[in-house]
Amino acid sequence: MIHQKFIFETPASITIQQHILQDQQRFPGASGEFSFLLSAITLATKKIQAKVRSAGLIDILGAHGVENVQGEIQQKLDVYANEAMIHCLASRPSVGVLASEENEQPLVMPHLSPSAKYAVVFDPLDGSSNIDVNVSVGTTFSIFRRPDGADFEDPNAWVLQPGNKQISAGYVVYGSSTVMVYTVGNGVHGFTLDPNVGAYVLSHENMKMPEQGSCYSVNEAYANNFPPEYGAFIQSLRDGALGHSYKSRYIGSLVADFHRTLLRGGIFMYPPNKTHSEGKLRLLYEANPIAMIAEQAGGRATDSNQRILDIKPTGVHQRCPLIVGSKLEMEAFEKLCQ
Repeated sequence: MIHQKFIFETPASITIQQHILQDQQRFPGASGEFSFLLSAITLATKKIQAKVRSAGLIDILGAHGVENVQGEIQQKLDVYANEAMIHCLASRPSVGVLASEENEQPLVMPHLSPSAKYAVVFDPLDGSSNIDVNVSVGTTFSIFRRPDGADFEDPNAWVLQPGNKQISAGYVVYGSSTVMVYTVGNGVHGFTLDPNVGAYVLSHENMKMPEQGSCYSVNEAYANNFPPEYGAFIQSLRDGALGHSYKSRYIGSLVADFHRTLLRGGIFMYPPNKTHSEGKLRLLYEANPIAMIAEQAGGRATDSNQRILDIKPTGVHQRCPLIVGSKLEMEAFEKLCQ
């Protein structure tokens, strides 16, 4: 008898679905619904990345022709990404309310299921204005549990919760590869989309942000309009106050800039300025998920006055400054601000 020998070039891969099923044990009584919810996000992001990949070949580039609630011109990909997220999440009975950058008010799911216990807030396509020039873009999302006593008549109560109430947060960066990074409060894990099998596969387990990096990331074109402490801090980094001279690295896409900071350390800053005195990034679906991931990876996030995750939101599209990064740089920044 001839025994055939099978040779596998790589160890068995762990898909994001398998990983989520393990994480679901942190949610007593979830009975598969939490993994079913997250599978809707992974499905939507696969649809989005397919459009991003073919953006130069199909009529999906350019402006859609209308402004969103932020007063920004919607891109065609913004509209597609938003519809993809809503369509996939609306089919999950555990989801009761959705809030998106592209919609003025939170959306109550039409199923009105009594089992609905989660609210999902998201930016369907962060950095979409860069898509025409082939710069990395991304999706950010945050998941909250339905507050006690909240009903469908008051969807704002579902989403207007401080970031420390998030039960899960994550982002997807559509770059040279498509990577999803997420946390459920027990560390940060990264998954790379394998185009050969159409699945996200574990590629970065228990991600940790280095305690110190070598780069700072900020749009220095607006430096003259920053509060003085930001200019002083940037100059101190250049002058080697933390042991070495820092380099400037700025992409202009939040997800891409933070992903580099997560992997290599350093600091990312989006300060207030004279035009946006309250900051420009949105608290609920940009700053909160980034802050949760940063803290779970050993970093920190602040608005220069307080921890991002402790801010009590007053509006769905509330803006805030965001300073996030490695422990050493963040301690130095906070000390200067004091």
